[in-house]
Amino acid sequence: MLLGIFDTVRARSLPLRFSRLCIVTRWCSGEGSFQQRSRILCPDQEAVLAEGRNIPLRLQSPESTATNVEVFADLEFGEFGTYWVEVLLDEAMMIRFPIRILKSPAKAPHS
Repeated sequence: MLLGIFDTVRARSLPLRFSRLCIVTRWCSGEGSFQQRSRILCPDQEAVLAEGRNIPLRLQSPESTATNVEVFADLEFGEFGTYWVEVLLDEAMMIRFPIRILKSPAKAPHS
């Protein structure tokens, strides 16, 4: 299940800092033990801005669910563009979604 609270952030200048950014995942319809890992890629899609730790999860039956909350602290976005959040399960990418850091248009002068 993916709940995207936001996917676009506008800023007048960089760097843009977030004291905390949370990634919440919910797993279901599976069975077994797995390792989840999340990472945020820079706009070049190669450099890693942040990478979480391996989080173990266990689904005891197809009806079981597992919810993980991962907190990335003191994130600094240094360039405008599209960053990519990837969530991996046992090193296989399960989902990838964008976070767009866009330049805000300059305010028009007041007359």
